[in-house]
Amino acid sequence: MFKKLRNNNKSESNQFNNLDLHNIPEHVAIIMDGNGRWAKQRKMPRIKGHYEGMQTIKKVTREASDIGIKYLTLYAFSTENWSRPESEVNYIMNLPVNFLKTFLPELIEKNVKVETIGFQKGLPTSTIEAIDHAKEKTKNNTGLRLIFAINYGGRAEIVQSFKTIVDELQHKGLSSDDINEDLINQHLMTKNYPDPELLIRTSGEQRISNFLIWQVSYSEFIFNEKLWPDFDGDELKNCLKIYQSRQRRFGGLSEE
Repeated sequence: MFKKLRNNNKSESNQFNNLDLHNIPEHVAIIMDGNGRWAKQRKMPRIKGHYEGMQTIKKVTREASDIGIKYLTLYAFSTENWSRPESEVNYIMNLPVNFLKTFLPELIEKNVKVETIGFQKGLPTSTIEAIDHAKEKTKNNTGLRLIFAINYGGRAEIVQSFKTIVDELQHKGLSSDDINEDLINQHLMTKNYPDPELLIRTSGEQRISNFLIWQVSYSEFIFNEKLWPDFDGDELKNCLKIYQSRQRRFGGLSEE
């Protein structure tokens, strides 16, 4: 369907390029789902799906940067994913090494800043070193902030934040009455980012799987049918068009 549209300049302009550049979400978060199913449909090993998914990350990052999205958070590996077969986990853990080795020069050129959220404990040394190297090389970049959620879980993040808050309250002689949303926000892994206006999940599944469960309270959700390796820049723009067609009310009423 989309290949046909790409051959029709008018349709392409209307469907994908006619975005309201004054209504681009500042922060887009994506649950990259469907790598395994993509590979299974093609009678390939699951790791092939993860490899192709890595190529999709490159496409989507380029598009997000060009469109003017400021924060792109990608759910790369959850705290629950350790239960997968060891061979698959090992392959996934090596993906950042290969991804950043091949894509880092372009990220630097496009002024993209690489960041992460999640728990570093348990990650292989090679994975940590590759991520730290990319962070160091891009730390002064001022464009898109590309945030990988690696060994991340929303509930674990909230538990950790409350442990830190309790310790601080006790140290300062404060009480639970001093806990509010702002205080919690300041202790989350995402404290330096605005909440996502848009959450996209690919593969058609309709759940958030412990991803940014505090931060997406008022996000718009789009459950895209494409498996992640089939997602691309055009599909991202299609999701942005859907986002722009909605009205965000934050619990209030729209003006007549």
